Amino acid sequence: MNPPVYVVDGARSPFLKAQKGPGPFAASDLATQAGRALLLRQPFAPDDLDEVILGCAAPSPDETNIGRMVALRLGCGHKVPGWTVMRNCASGMQAIDSAIADIQRGKAELVLAGGVDALSRAPLLYSDAMVRWFAALMTKATVGQKFRHFLKLRPAALLTPVIGLMKGLTDPVVGLLMGQTAENLAWKFGINRQQMDEFAVNSHLKAMAARAAGYFAEVVPVVDGQGKVHAEDDGVRADASMEGMAKPKPFFDRKYGKITAANSSQITDGAALLLLASEAAVQKWKLKPLGRIVDSQWAGLDPAQMGLGPVHAATPLLQRHGLGLDDIDYWELNEAFAAQVLGCLAAWRDAAWCREQLGLSGAFGSIADDRLNVDGGAVSIGHPVGASGARIVLHLLHVLRRNQARRGVATICIGGGLGGAMLVEAC
Repeated sequence: MNPPVYVVDGARSPFLKAQKGPGPFAASDLATQAGRALLLRQPFAPDDLDEVILGCAAPSPDETNIGRMVALRLGCGHKVPGWTVMRNCASGMQAIDSAIADIQRGKAELVLAGGVDALSRAPLLYSDAMVRWFAALMTKATVGQKFRHFLKLRPAALLTPVIGLMKGLTDPVVGLLMGQTAENLAWKFGINRQQMDEFAVNSHLKAMAARAAGYFAEVVPVVDGQGKVHAEDDGVRADASMEGMAKPKPFFDRKYGKITAANSSQITDGAALLLLASEAAVQKWKLKPLGRIVDSQWAGLDPAQMGLGPVHAATPLLQRHGLGLDDIDYWELNEAFAAQVLGCLAAWRDAAWCREQLGLSGAFGSIADDRLNVDGGAVSIGHPVGASGARIVLHLLHVLRRNQARRGVATICIGGGLGGAMLVEAC
């Protein structure tokens, strides 16, 4: 990509696992607190930004243009545009890509970009039948008419809530939950329950080790309305074990499936934000970048196998630069499901699949375990849909820097049958 676009700095909130009911933070609260901590350590003021771009997959009704809302809450002033993008699981990565495009076209020099979601606050909805009942009620003029209308109410049929999050995680074209699409990959590549559970345990162990070593320096504490400080990702399990992983029953295919809540990513609230700058902005403000975005790639595929999105996106990205899988020092491949990550790795190793789906002459290769998600991933850390694409880009740059490595790829599968990937280099 020319001219170069730099990632100057970044911060994220702790990722907070959805418990029972709405979590302690609205999405805009998480993005504002993470953004405030990030901007306070910069040599420029919030209103020196050219724009704020946020990805969000499930905004609340009162946060529809959450990018603008957060920009104003951060003190960027009335003149700094703020806007919102949505590409499902890659919304945060799309925000970064949109910022890159504006910087390279000369429309901006300094952009705050990232993503956020508070999935614990996804709404419960009325059914269409119940909405029609309410609409009819509004047409009744007298008490008698309203009383007779209430006699038609059938609570069991009409008042059963529609879970907004489940609708959002169901592909409207193929009618499958995201977990069911991952079951398709498990069946296609022969991935068994033990392999999934081992991957999930390792994700937790890696995350615990990274926390102990201080490798999550990008996480900033957030304070809720009751004054409680949330300083760490709270879904990481120190007691993760194969025995514990064996206990949950399959969730998405209860009769034949292998995917459980434990070997899937967590329903989570969280925000991740990055500061992107042109070369001119780096020089003007004497900034010290973490790295630069070299290139990006988006791809489409069968929605019923959406988990293979990273393969479809990362492969042409690498080919464009004359690179193979083993030319990349470190990878962040978002862990939507253990089976989905294992499916991607299996696809790259499968000569027949690579010929049929990617037009290659044979297998594309493999990724060494010690180069992939070295500090854990969404299975242990969590997956606030709008934020994950930004989180993996930011954390990958920190991994490259601490290991004195040069090149990395952050890649993510996307509901609806899409994949996204970014090639980055450390400075």
